[in-house]
Amino acid sequence: MTDDHRSHSGRSSMSTIARGLFSLLVFAVALALIYGGFKLVALDGSSYYLLAGLAYLLLAALFVLRKPISIALSVVIFLATCVWAFYEVGQFSYWQLLPRLVVPAIILTLSLWVGAAFPETALSTRRTANRFGFAVFLALIATFIAAFYPHGGISNPVAATDSSKATSPASAPENWEFFGRNASGTRFAPYTQITPGNVKDLQVAWTYRTGRRTTGAGAGVDENTPLQIGNVLYSCTPENLITALDGDTGKAIWTFDPHAKSEEHVTCRGVGYYDIDKDDSLSAAVKASYTDQQQCRQRILVSSVDARLFALDAHTGDLCQSFGDNGYVDLKKGMGPTENSKRYHPTSLPVVMGHLTVVGGWVRDIVAGEPSGAVRAFDVLSGALVWAWDVGAPEGSDPTAADHPFTLETPNVWTIPTYDKELNLVYLPTGNGPPDYWGGDRNAVKEKFGSAVVAVDASTGKAKWVYQLIHHDVWDYDLPSQPVLYDIKNAQGVKTPVLIQTTKTGQIFVLDRRTGQPVTEVQERAVPTSPAAEGEHLSPTQPYSAGMPVIGADPLTEKSMWGVSTFDQLYCRIMFKDSVYAGPFTPPTEKPYIEWPGLLGGMNWGGISIDENTGTMFVNDMRMPLRMSLVTKEETKKFKVSTDEVPGFMGTIRPQVAGIYGGVKIDILQSPLGVPCNSPPFGSMSAIDLNTQKLLWQVPMGTVQDTGPLGIKTHLQIPLGMPTLGGPTSTASGLVFFAGTQDYYLRALDSATGKEVWKARLPVGAVAAPLIYQSPTTGKQYVVISAGGMSHSPDVGDYIIAYALPDNIKP
Repeated sequence: MTDDHRSHSGRSSMSTIARGLFSLLVFAVALALIYGGFKLVALDGSSYYLLAGLAYLLLAALFVLRKPISIALSVVIFLATCVWAFYEVGQFSYWQLLPRLVVPAIILTLSLWVGAAFPETALSTRRTANRFGFAVFLALIATFIAAFYPHGGISNPVAATDSSKATSPASAPENWEFFGRNASGTRFAPYTQITPGNVKDLQVAWTYRTGRRTTGAGAGVDENTPLQIGNVLYSCTPENLITALDGDTGKAIWTFDPHAKSEEHVTCRGVGYYDIDKDDSLSAAVKASYTDQQQCRQRILVSSVDARLFALDAHTGDLCQSFGDNGYVDLKKGMGPTENSKRYHPTSLPVVMGHLTVVGGWVRDIVAGEPSGAVRAFDVLSGALVWAWDVGAPEGSDPTAADHPFTLETPNVWTIPTYDKELNLVYLPTGNGPPDYWGGDRNAVKEKFGSAVVAVDASTGKAKWVYQLIHHDVWDYDLPSQPVLYDIKNAQGVKTPVLIQTTKTGQIFVLDRRTGQPVTEVQERAVPTSPAAEGEHLSPTQPYSAGMPVIGADPLTEKSMWGVSTFDQLYCRIMFKDSVYAGPFTPPTEKPYIEWPGLLGGMNWGGISIDENTGTMFVNDMRMPLRMSLVTKEETKKFKVSTDEVPGFMGTIRPQVAGIYGGVKIDILQSPLGVPCNSPPFGSMSAIDLNTQKLLWQVPMGTVQDTGPLGIKTHLQIPLGMPTLGGPTSTASGLVFFAGTQDYYLRALDSATGKEVWKARLPVGAVAAPLIYQSPTTGKQYVVISAGGMSHSPDVGDYIIAYALPDNIKP
């Protein structure tokens, strides 16, 4: 046998093997598409997948028979797929086209190369097929490279107003004294030392390890934004370990551990601060009575996960013995069956308003008779209960009486209230009254005050006005974030004091904070009321904030279902068509229904930031639809039942004992790969000009570097845009800092464009909002982040990290 003959025989053998493997591959693809495509057609969905499966089945047969016409058929299938893909998408959209075209393109490339090796293929056809196959292969490489660049962003600079002459507010406080820096909650740092031009030079100034528990059940996620008073930072861990840190070195000044434990929702988002010397709500006589009591003139207030309120001396960390019972107040008293705080405890910091502090609380929303959602105000000096907002209390009763039992299962306030000193009002963003997903027996109190902004007198707790943002909430659309106070000018230049409230539905409401009336247009629109759960009576309308941009809440369609590949996109389309979805506010039913936006948001507890120089508002969001179903008490017995708090109960049955129902099944609408079925981005940062009420820009936030299909880290910095938590912080120099992405980075964006101008790798994820301050000792500006891990991430830490410019960099 000659060498040429052996070479030809070898090539023929390789060609046969390649043809066999390719035929098997196409046959498997065909079977998957035929099976899934038939199910989708039976659900009145797209017929493309079934037709494509049949075409690929024919293609596999032609390759087995070694027919050169198979090359032409492969090209026709791909071209027909392109026509279908662009027809469905309607535009060039990278992420939408990717799952529709990549698998067919791979099959086309292989078919051209394998088909070109057929002995029956003409030489000219063989050359053309090889070249065309190589061109498609290069296009696939280019497509992969393009994945590392952002897609799906929005830029609308014409919507901005001229802010070139803006200056920092003259009254800007020096301290970060509240959760949102100032009492209004704008989370705006009026500093200009770190700029878009030099932010690239930021480096770690110091790192502090809190020593908090990072293993075991209920370790919690660090959501803490430290307070900054002068040159001291005050931080807390999920189990309320309090630390005072030197702002320039990060060294601990003192620590205090209350040994707080809870089985549910373990978190601390911050602490409160009170200074008697700056409190103009107290008379001179009261202040004079504290002249000899130097201890606790400045104090740190903490509401703990085991439902205690305690006060510490800000300078020493010692308990303030004159506060409550040797420093502690029991918040469980009168609140009902708390089960030692498992069913009730605060999840947000105490809000200081003069000599009072207001405290809300999270309530487990499972059964009738859950603990009360009453909101209470305590004297910051004595710990005495001063007033309580108990909406179910009988007329004339005294909620402050020692034996007063607070009304059970009323709407609660688990997020952060806001205090308006000028109007002497405190604004309460409420959740609904338990249970969450069925309201057939709700009373008038729940119907009026659930999922609403309620303004109460800060001195008495008496309600002044209420504005409901979700009627008869059976979607767990609790108002999730702190109301933010701001002044907006109308066309005539007249200022209106407003309250801005973000929601889980992606809508943003702007209310006159004096009256509760909308400042931007709100429309009552009809929403679906059927099919409804047994015994339910749904609201026929819901408020829509038509005067403000809606973020990440476009209605879902079968066409908008997504996937990493053709196959999981097909799966998602089948799941969508096999679910009840009637648009926003789809009623809960026993048949699987889609809740979109999901109960996690939209917007969540992180809230917003407002650049007070320009009137630009920054808000992050997440986009994860849920597939849910109510389960009868009898059917509930067949499932694993979990009372774990969000998101721990995903994939289980969460008890919801109401009417005929015993539970609710909650799953993310996602493919078997664990990827959400909606189109990317799954999380974004948006900028809105509050002067024009227009969206300026929107950019996807976060990459898949530290997550991926099946929960496996991809280690690829593909900016898909991932679900976000925590909140942004803006600066007077034109930056927005944010860390609440699924990958482990602290980022800085240019506030004018949304362009990422800097990022720093964190040891673990972070969901806290950044703290930004300027040291009164050194004059140096710092950016601080608590990095304790992301929800669903196995990587947990105990880091507080400060960044600053090097000494040789001059602002």
